[in-house]
Amino acid sequence: MDSDKYTLADFIEYNDPDIFKKAGFFYDFVQDYKAKKCFTFFRTLLTSSGPHVTILDSDTGKEKEMIMFASNNYLGLASRPEVIAAGQEALQRFGSGLCGSPLLCGYSDIHRELERKLARFKGCEDAMIFPSGYTTNLGTITALLRKDDVIISDRLNHASIIDGALYSGAQFRTFGHNNLEKLERILKHSEDKGRLVVVEGVYSMDGDLSMLREIKELTDKYKARLMVDEAHATGILGEHGRGTVEYFHLEGKIDIVMGTFSKTLGSMGGFICSTKEVINYVRFYARPYFFSASLSPAIVASVSKGIDIIEEEPELREKLWNNINYMKENLLSLGFNIGNSHSAIIPIHIGEEVTLRKMTTEIHEQGIFLNSVHFPAVPQGQSCIRLSLIATLSKGDMDTTLNILEDLGRKYKII
Repeated sequence: MDSDKYTLADFIEYNDPDIFKKAGFFYDFVQDYKAKKCFTFFRTLLTSSGPHVTILDSDTGKEKEMIMFASNNYLGLASRPEVIAAGQEALQRFGSGLCGSPLLCGYSDIHRELERKLARFKGCEDAMIFPSGYTTNLGTITALLRKDDVIISDRLNHASIIDGALYSGAQFRTFGHNNLEKLERILKHSEDKGRLVVVEGVYSMDGDLSMLREIKELTDKYKARLMVDEAHATGILGEHGRGTVEYFHLEGKIDIVMGTFSKTLGSMGGFICSTKEVINYVRFYARPYFFSASLSPAIVASVSKGIDIIEEEPELREKLWNNINYMKENLLSLGFNIGNSHSAIIPIHIGEEVTLRKMTTEIHEQGIFLNSVHFPAVPQGQSCIRLSLIATLSKGDMDTTLNILEDLGRKYKII
């Protein structure tokens, strides 16, 4: 099979009575992909996800040093000695896991301490933690909505929000990205329903912001509830790093604030913050929470220490924003299309998937670890390179990357 003639969309649309045939079809596609050295997925890390990483090269079987531009470890907390030490202390006290769901035997004093800390950090009454960011959105949405309710979602929302909407059985309506006029029309024509509007604070593919203040005004006007996914904003935006809600001065005014531990907080898991009543209800009706084992105490303690560092060391955020601004200014001066990014995520718009594959393969070969994004993460024909900036990158790291991007951008006529 010639992988240049196919895209991942072909396998999503593939249909055959033998449900395993698509697996064989896709296997051949991936093998051809690998033969052409265009397969830059499942790269095996041998080190922590810092500014420089070591991977196991799948072609040579040898170690390869790379500059990391694909990690969401925005402030470098994943490898901070204090964070690691906090996790080790919890590991010694509790062991590797509590081996039960939170409602049965998987809930400890440090789990509750983290929930209280998150609630205070986000300006809400209470909080609860989930085993992943995906299950946070899935569980919260499916717990709160029923078939007669309406969920209203920005069209660029994360897959976890979309899946939560679909699995809830509620009426699922979408509006074009930040399209306030369409949002208002939906709100106006659903006033007799229970409604939840869900947006992201920072959008994970384009790095731009929600028009949160205007959206909040509309939900207030039409008496709808508002949920904000702060996965890529926590620790980065706002005077104290509390996210988009703080950035727009809306603390305490958003019905549900969601976030994850797998980005700035350098670990895994997710959380929501809301009123005590909402948190109590979701604890009992969010199936991914009720039927999943609790997060390891080591993770909980590490995340808790990470929040302390965010609050105590604002200079980390300043360093991150210096790096963000440096990369943005230089990419724009070179002529790259980076959209309207206002975060640590900077997309470089490429277009066709085949061009993206070839270009990112060469970038990988030259020692830069970054992400290629194509359908279904973005619409067909809108493939992009996704850079994630971290505070611990040096100017030399960024200049090396910019030089490689400039050369390949000219080669593939992107600039």
